Amino acid sequence: MPLDLHAVASGGSAAFALATPLRVRELLALAVREAIGARAPHDKFQRSMKRTLAGLAAGDFTVDINGRHFTDGDSVVVCERIADVRFFITRRRGAGIEFHP
Repeated sequence: MPLDLHAVASGGSAAFALATPLRVRELLALAVREAIGARAPHDKFQRSMKRTLAGLAAGDFTVDINGRHFTDGDSVVVCERIADVRFFITRRRGAGIEFHP
């Protein structure tokens, strides 16, 4: 399910608001905050961001932002008002749960 992120706050320069370059990790921070909720403690947000960036760097998933795939949090993407952010797992997961006594 895509997350609609308002990457640019209202106000300021209209030209800047129409096309804003952002690092992928900045959009991921907005996505993580949206997923865990605005009232989640800051330490939970920090842990979630660390895991998300580590997973992206390890290739566990890719990020699709407005139809473009990204695998690096330092990549730059230009957003116009709303960014559609989708996460895609790169490895197929098993159908069942393995149990090791």
